[in-house]
Amino acid sequence: MPAAEFINRFSETTSQPISHAGKGFAPHSAHNLAALYNRLRFDFVLTGLEWRSMMSISMYAAAVPVLKQMLDSLSDVLSKAEAHASAKNIAPEVFLQARLFPDMFPLVRQVQIAADFAKGICGRLAGADLPAYEDTEQSFAELQARVAKTKAFIEALDAAGFEGSEGREIVLRPGTPKEKKLSGQAYLLNYGLPQFFFHVTTTYAILRHNGVELGKKDFMGAY
Repeated sequence: MPAAEFINRFSETTSQPISHAGKGFAPHSAHNLAALYNRLRFDFVLTGLEWRSMMSISMYAAAVPVLKQMLDSLSDVLSKAEAHASAKNIAPEVFLQARLFPDMFPLVRQVQIAADFAKGICGRLAGADLPAYEDTEQSFAELQARVAKTKAFIEALDAAGFEGSEGREIVLRPGTPKEKKLSGQAYLLNYGLPQFFFHVTTTYAILRHNGVELGKKDFMGAY
């Protein structure tokens, strides 16, 4: 609200002096009302700045703890699937090659891609070299090893490397017709995390659909 409008409205609604910081203000004094207006506006702006400061979160905090939590839950879900297969005399390959629909990737590939996104998100934001994975996993034990080495990789990254990464340019599929450039923040929040969660969720859905006793608590993991 402009100062002139504030003064006019305030003058119309009061005939008594008001007190601010222990000093009286004459209601029809434009000078005093203008001073009050500027003070209130300053307080509002300061409060807004303090709120934004309190609500800020680092790129490291927005990425690494979330991915670690879900990698742990993914590992637990795979353990339950392996135990279920053993208890029911089901060949592990039945689960490992299971799909939600014929044109979707099997469970093995879902886990591989989830791990790839976890390492890719953190590695790119931290400016670190990404380890190469061969995509040769064919057993629950091998998938567990992939999840474990992915978690170890992101745990070893220095939080300082993430500083300023929200504005860093991330180039996806460089040199191809599908090349796309994103800021680090958009890469994390609008691309990387949704992709990661898609493949973790699909892994859960495949196993639940095939009778493994899982619930939301298993998906969420420890937090």
